[in-house]
Amino acid sequence: MSYPRLLALLGALVAALFVGSLLTGVAAAGPGESLRALFLPEGPLTLVMREIRLPRAILGVLVGASLGLSGAALQGLMRNPLAEPGLIGVSGAAGLGAVLAIQTGLVAAFALALPLAALTGAALGVALMLGLAGRGGGTLGLILAGVALSALASAATALVLNLSPNPFAANEIVFWMMGSLADRSFAHVALAGPVMALGWALIARTGRGLEALTLGEDAAISMGVDLGRLRLTLVAGVAAAVGAATAVAGTVGFVGLVVPHLLRRAVGGRPARLLPASALGGAALVLAADIAVRLVLPGRDLKLGVLLALVGAPVFLHLIWRMRGQP
Repeated sequence: MSYPRLLALLGALVAALFVGSLLTGVAAAGPGESLRALFLPEGPLTLVMREIRLPRAILGVLVGASLGLSGAALQGLMRNPLAEPGLIGVSGAAGLGAVLAIQTGLVAAFALALPLAALTGAALGVALMLGLAGRGGGTLGLILAGVALSALASAATALVLNLSPNPFAANEIVFWMMGSLADRSFAHVALAGPVMALGWALIARTGRGLEALTLGEDAAISMGVDLGRLRLTLVAGVAAAVGAATAVAGTVGFVGLVVPHLLRRAVGGRPARLLPASALGGAALVLAADIAVRLVLPGRDLKLGVLLALVGAPVFLHLIWRMRGQP
C-alpha cells in the first residue's frame, strides 16, 4: 500500500470513529436526530451533543494523536521499539501534579485546577529530567533521568495515597489514574489543545533528524544533524503533548507503544513517515476504545486506561511472539 493511501485510510478511519463517538451515549436518539441536534437547536439533545459528546470526541482525537505521535518519535530517537512516552517520566510527573491537586482539595477551588496542576507537574518534571541529564548527557542520560523521574513520581503518588486521611479523595485519585474522557468539556479542549499543538509542531521538526539517526549517531552528525538540539526539541515536544494529554485524560497507556509497532512495516520502517501515521493510528485507537467503554458494561463506568491495557497488553505480547527468532 502506498504511503498517501495509508494516510488517507487512517484519516477516513479517524473520521468514521469520530462520528461513531458522537453517536454513542446513553441518550436515546437516532443517528440522524443526533447529528441534526449538533447543528440545529433542538432542545436537551443539542446540549448533550454540543457540551458532552463533541468535546469528548475532540479530546479522543487530540489525546490519541499525542500519544501515538510521541511513541513513534521516542522510538525513532532511541532506536528502540520498546520506548514509549512513559519512559521519560512526564506522564508520571503530570499524574503526581493531579494527585496533589485532588489530595489538597484544590480541585474544589475551580474547575480546571486538576488539569492545570497536571500540566505544572509535567513542566516541573521535564525541567528536572533535563537538569539530571545535563547538556552532554546524550540519549542514555535522558533515558536514565526519565526512569528516575518516573520512579520518583510513582513513589510520591503512592506516598500520597498511603497517607491520605480522606478515603473519598483516595478513591477519586485511583479512578483518575485509570484514565477517562468522560465528563470533559470544551474548557479542557481549550486548555490542552494549544499545548498539544505546540508539542506536535516541535516533534514534526525532528523528522529529518530521525531519518538520519537510523544510520547511527556518527553518520547523522556527518550529515549535519545537531544531535543535542534534536534530543532537546523532541523531548520538549513529547513532554508538551503527553503532559497535556495526561492532564485532561489521566494515565492512558499502550497507545504510544503499540500503534507505532502496528504501523512501522506499513511505512517501510521510516521514522519521518511513521510520525503522522502513528498520530492518526493513535487517534483511531483511543476513539475506538472510548466508544467501547460506553458499549461494554454500560453503567459500570469502565475506564479508558483499563480497557486499553486489557487490549494493548495481549496485542503487544502477540507482536513479541511473532518477533521470536527474527534477527
